[in-house]
Amino acid sequence: MKLGVSSYSLYRDIKSGKLPILDVPRWIAEQGGEHLEVVPIGFSLLETPELIDGIRKAADEAGIDISNYAVGGNFAVEDEAEYRKAVDLAKSHVDIAVRLGVKRMRHDVASRPPAEATIQRFEADLPRLVSACREIADYAAEFGVTTSVENHGYHVQASDRVQRLVSAVDRPNFRTTLDVGNFLCVDEQPVPAVRKNLPIASMLHLKDFYRRPSSYALGEGWFRTSSGDFLRGAIAGQGDLPMRELLSEVKASGYDGYVSLEFEGIEDCQLGTRLGLQTVRAIWEQL
Repeated sequence: MKLGVSSYSLYRDIKSGKLPILDVPRWIAEQGGEHLEVVPIGFSLLETPELIDGIRKAADEAGIDISNYAVGGNFAVEDEAEYRKAVDLAKSHVDIAVRLGVKRMRHDVASRPPAEATIQRFEADLPRLVSACREIADYAAEFGVTTSVENHGYHVQASDRVQRLVSAVDRPNFRTTLDVGNFLCVDEQPVPAVRKNLPIASMLHLKDFYRRPSSYALGEGWFRTSSGDFLRGAIAGQGDLPMRELLSEVKASGYDGYVSLEFEGIEDCQLGTRLGLQTVRAIWEQL
């Protein structure tokens, strides 16, 4: 297992210029991280392609890997031109992944608000999602890149829906970026969900949440799950997720790939990321 950091964890400081993306690899190495996951929020590799080679050089100089390239995407659209544009955009991101030197790329697949993300709507959308993911995976296979779907966006977030999509796409280089915390967004218990999807994971995300019932009156920093409960990002190991149990599942599975810390709390992002790394590493070493 190689523990590192998603640039998403630091996007506030990246966006503000406090910690430019080219300084992020060095910062991660200083915290003991072993890799950088590139998530273009706070910067754009499409608009500023010169950053691609800059990030790769900075990671080499810091002595860490670039593990994964993670981008958005939504193929659950009716308009054919919009659908084609979304698929072609994802394929252009594959080109960026190749230039970054990574062998893993996550692209989102679909997002719908909870009220629309029914199982009936999912099954209706599935053929179009499968077609898009196959085309992108087949293109990525030419470069030895594995693409993946994250449990994300309510519509393809429950473990069974992720499995359904991966199975239907039926490509050896299409798997899942498994986020241990995101199952809570659709009110699924994380430990059994993680256990179910670890066999199809190409990449792992570690995050933590505070969770409160829907009866609470909570405001800034909180968002709703599918059933109306409240979640707020937490420093890894300090929230309500059973982090020790989750990491125990990962270790017992034999997974030995990249694990990215994702911090999305309201605390200072560098502090939250640094403390999360320390806690996760300590738990892992105790298991």
